[in-house]
Amino acid sequence: MGKQEDFVLRALEERDVRFVRLWFTDVLGFLKSVAVAPAELEGAFDEGIGFDGSAIEGFARRYESDMLAKPDPQTFQILPWRTDGPATARMFCDIVMPDGAASFSDPRFVLKRTLAKAAEKGFTFYTHPEIEFYLFKDTPQAGADPVPVDRSGYFDHTAQSQGADFRREAITMLEAMGISVEFSHHEAGPGQQEIDLRYADALSTADNIMTFRTVIREVALNQGIWASFMPKPFTTHPGSGMHTHVSLFEGDQNAFYEAGAEYQLSQTGRRFIAGVLHHAPEISVVTNQWVNSYKRLLFGGEAPSYITWGHNNRSAMVRVPMYKPNKGASTRVELRTIDPACNPYLAYAAVLAAGMKGIEDELELPRESEDDVWSLTERERKSLGIEPLPRTLNEAITIAEQSELLAETLGENVFDFFLRNKRAEWEDYRGQVSAFERDQMLPVI
Repeated sequence: MGKQEDFVLRALEERDVRFVRLWFTDVLGFLKSVAVAPAELEGAFDEGIGFDGSAIEGFARRYESDMLAKPDPQTFQILPWRTDGPATARMFCDIVMPDGAASFSDPRFVLKRTLAKAAEKGFTFYTHPEIEFYLFKDTPQAGADPVPVDRSGYFDHTAQSQGADFRREAITMLEAMGISVEFSHHEAGPGQQEIDLRYADALSTADNIMTFRTVIREVALNQGIWASFMPKPFTTHPGSGMHTHVSLFEGDQNAFYEAGAEYQLSQTGRRFIAGVLHHAPEISVVTNQWVNSYKRLLFGGEAPSYITWGHNNRSAMVRVPMYKPNKGASTRVELRTIDPACNPYLAYAAVLAAGMKGIEDELELPRESEDDVWSLTERERKSLGIEPLPRTLNEAITIAEQSELLAETLGENVFDFFLRNKRAEWEDYRGQVSAFERDQMLPVI
């Protein structure tokens, strides 16, 4: 065993850890967990913990079901919300086959494989997510509208605000787990919050997002409220996004920075954006994977609906933020499509693959969008060559099914299962009779 594994085993004794939760993520982005006793951990490091892969969404077929979860010692953390009794820790796992080979169905491996391809070109991929979510007074009931915990708005400071108390406790818990928070505030919708995580390499960020969603739900339940990352829970209030700032580094140098260039954005940065824009329709099914995701992208505002880029233009799909003087390392681009209900491993893998394809193919960045895209007429958008993002999950699936980039990035197993699952979701949704139909038609037809 290595130093990291030895450190974990010592920490188990010193912190009186009695339970270790091994975490991994299924293809749809739902967290899975198995608890092991500390005495079993040394064996888990060497051989992994066996489980039935066919019981996990998208992992294996019945005749190839045996899989192993091998804990990653670098992700060891004590769970700060388990304060009643002995300590409980967690580690993320890599999923492997019985012969020790990586499982091609493991979303974490999909991202690690994509990061390795970028590393072969000399690049490290960094991400910084701004995660929005809603807080409700109680567990949402079927057929009933959820009730937000407050009626506050963007950046509001409200006396004795439940949202402010919630954010303070959640951030304290996140920091205790080694997840650094940059900002937090009330968002535009009633009960809507935003917490921004600090820049980190994309794999650490994806792990942090999975931990973040768990912490947020735990804190909410402890306070007798409910947290939801649903992209668009209300018809008339803003949806929840996960705007993500991204950059590539070559060693210690920001590959997106070029002194004196327009917006201080290098050719590498411009080609990366061009790749993301060019492949945006193909990867939408991953960055926005639910039927509900497209309700958020439908009406503009802070959510993009068109494939555009702009400098400090919040109606654009990709935004180039204002340059900070003497801070070339902070040069980055912001992707505004991603929502917080995605599988972060697959979403970041798809974004990186699209950007790297733009660099490899030396794609030219299209004309910058200087206007509020939503204020333009359809004819004006067409004359400017501005194309829409997929309008529905069905449209996103149809485009993705023809995507060589997505098939190569996700791998055959994940690509096949993911799209079959999304197709089934769309068919289920398509057959549902909605409250809108009943309200509009029953009284008059």
